[in-house]
Amino acid sequence: MLIGYARTSTLEQKAGLEGQERELKAVGCERLYVEQVSSVDVVARLRLAEVLDFIREGDVLVVTKLDRLARSVQHLLEVLDKLTQKGASLRILGLGIDTATPTGKLMLTILGSIAEFERGIMLERQREGIAKAQAAGRYKGRKPTAREKTTEVHALQAVGVRPTDIAKQLGISRASVYRIMGASEAPFENELM
Repeated sequence: MLIGYARTSTLEQKAGLEGQERELKAVGCERLYVEQVSSVDVVARLRLAEVLDFIREGDVLVVTKLDRLARSVQHLLEVLDKLTQKGASLRILGLGIDTATPTGKLMLTILGSIAEFERGIMLERQREGIAKAQAAGRYKGRKPTAREKTTEVHALQAVGVRPTDIAKQLGISRASVYRIMGASEAPFENELM
């Protein structure tokens, strides 16, 4: 059975998701697993976990592009290992790769390594660009919004409002509230997290 998996990172990429679904249906995928979640947030990729649980011997997991499936070479190899243990294979339409063959497995590993290398280079260039802009005084980074609410945090703390309630009321994180309060441990030890 051909089983399709489609993913986009954000809700705004609806057209991209629909395109993936069309492409997967066109090659004959009988079942589709679709989700809109970042590849980094592997815990939230419930549909990927479902497809890996469902897939059986002889099945083929089909994706349109490699980056729709795995976030790193290590993650790719973990997915491939699960598929191999179940007697299934992986097909990536955009690359013409099918891991049912030894050549397909080799090509996928090489391309995954290159993709991870490219991402590393891109992040390195981004960090260099930010450092250069900071040195020239053109890049300040994200504005520290929680620090602007220091007065309000202290005022609410003074009247006995709990840190969690302060965070909700001011629209900042609890960690920011504690940071502003100057303590890493809560003065309200019995408060539920």
